[in-house]
Amino acid sequence: MKAPNTLLANTGTTIFTVMSALATQHGAVNLGQGFPDQDGPGDVLKAAADALLDGRNQYPPLTGVPELRAAVAAANRRFWGIDAEPAEVVVTSGATEAITASLMAILDPGDEVVLIEPLYDTYLPVVKMLGAVPKLVRLEPPKWELPRAALAAAFGPRTKAILLNTPQNPCSKVFTAAELAFIADLVQKHDAYAVCDEVYEHLTFDGWRHIPLMSLPDMRERCMRIGSAGKTFSLTGWKVGYVTAAAPLAQLVAKAHQLLTFTTPPNLQRGVAVGLAKPDAYFAGLAEGLQAKRDRLSAGLSRLGFGVLEARGSYFVSADFRPLGFLGDDVAFCRWLTETAKVTAIPVSAFYADAATAPRHYARFAFCKNDATLDLALGRMEAAFASRGAEAQGRALTA
Repeated sequence: MKAPNTLLANTGTTIFTVMSALATQHGAVNLGQGFPDQDGPGDVLKAAADALLDGRNQYPPLTGVPELRAAVAAANRRFWGIDAEPAEVVVTSGATEAITASLMAILDPGDEVVLIEPLYDTYLPVVKMLGAVPKLVRLEPPKWELPRAALAAAFGPRTKAILLNTPQNPCSKVFTAAELAFIADLVQKHDAYAVCDEVYEHLTFDGWRHIPLMSLPDMRERCMRIGSAGKTFSLTGWKVGYVTAAAPLAQLVAKAHQLLTFTTPPNLQRGVAVGLAKPDAYFAGLAEGLQAKRDRLSAGLSRLGFGVLEARGSYFVSADFRPLGFLGDDVAFCRWLTETAKVTAIPVSAFYADAATAPRHYARFAFCKNDATLDLALGRMEAAFASRGAEAQGRALTA
């Protein structure tokens, strides 16, 4: 038989699926995949439940129900000062689909796309599937500062777009106003587009504030801005995302969307519309609550001996395990942690195109969990590290 698609055949199962399956196998506390362990706001859940029973369960409009498109447009104005119309919003089945549809809307085979590492692990395969050429620029720990010379060098005559994630997964970086201005200048100078993955837009800490690239001067027509109900309302299984773009781009995103999933469950869309109209206190409280969880986990990891990196936004904190005396790489460490300590994290090298040249001594932990879950994970790690230390000491005494 002829070979099937080579790229897909050579693409492994996502690291989140692999590590979550390993967590289930070993009964581990799963701090790997970024999902909360409790559902989101009750009024949003009730609105979706009521909508399921009111007789509107057939195909919704391709671009989304009017209530949600209007709510997304209003949220753009309310939070970010972006004046968008409902006609410039496309609802998708999750932000991952939104990213794919946005890339489909602008890329032709041979176009170049600038990607910033570490990166969410679907970006690279999607760009390659569309026949485009990735141009990778790497952020370096522990500060994750934007390497401006390298970024400028990645842009060229064939650059069609940059895919920008802020607040960023996995390194929890919030791009600064100066960094975003530099990126915007490059996009305009090279007549390119920006696909903006902003699913953690409301999850920033310590006074850091998210700035949409679309809100910068002369960027309104060049950006496709992506949001996620899953992250904003702690309902990751709903898979409701939305793209805001100038009308000509939004129409192309909608055409791509119809080829991928066509529509998104209408009752979930209507529930999200209720959520986006919630008062400011909800969004502020969401960030404050997650900041407290970040602090709880970070303090515990530091107490255990990890070198904990700053986390300015998102669900995640990365930690250097070298101070613990573990000599293996991050994949080996995360497997050991799952199998022995019964706690699951994600190896940060999984977020690089070339894991062999990536940093190999960081693990990413999700803190979007109940305090009891975080404390259980810390307690298990403490016991496992103590046991490992005792075993090493015993071997040394025997020798």
